[in-house]
Amino acid sequence: MNELIQTIAVYALPVIFAITLHEAAHGYAAKFFGDLTAYSQGRVSLNPIVHIDPVGTIIIPAVLYVATGGAFLFGYAKPVPVNFSNLKNPERDMAWVALAGPAANFIMAFGWYLLAIIMQSQGVQEVFFLKMASAGVLTNLVMFAFNLFPIPPLDGGRIMFSLLPHNLAYKFAQIEPYGFFIVMALVTLRVLNFWMTPVMLAAQALLEILISPFSMLLT
Repeated sequence: MNELIQTIAVYALPVIFAITLHEAAHGYAAKFFGDLTAYSQGRVSLNPIVHIDPVGTIIIPAVLYVATGGAFLFGYAKPVPVNFSNLKNPERDMAWVALAGPAANFIMAFGWYLLAIIMQSQGVQEVFFLKMASAGVLTNLVMFAFNLFPIPPLDGGRIMFSLLPHNLAYKFAQIEPYGFFIVMALVTLRVLNFWMTPVMLAAQALLEILISPFSMLLT
């Protein structure tokens, strides 16, 4: 029980920030490209409360963590509403709006990584904060890779739709009503690992390159 409480404490802030900024980034991008739907509903916000789904963000992850002993964890926030027809160039801008969420997660992973290096350079020995920084990197890399998986309604599916020719894009969009179930099946069967692992490793490698100048300066 103590281990569960410690894990929740370590991951709470990283997960809340990862979800909040991911969804807010979609809203900011949509507003920038001409769609005010999310803005008019108060969803272009850094306030976690407006993005948290009680079931998807709290109950489902907690139940899955306890039921599987932490082996399987899944959750979601309330999706930011976007009316793609309002975008200045719907076909092109859809990809940028979709990419904004994973991009926010990558930037947050960089931020947590940098924080870990700063703490280590300053001799911070508090294990809790070091674990939280590590959890921040991992959480955001997982969200980055997962959301880029090219199945609608995930962000990768939106990007794929934007890139495909019109006739193929229309057929591809018909997958969306079943997308969630397809993804869950792939997660359960661990097939999604064949996507997650290389994407996370590539993102980690890019993080290492971007962080190296700061690491040399601080250590």
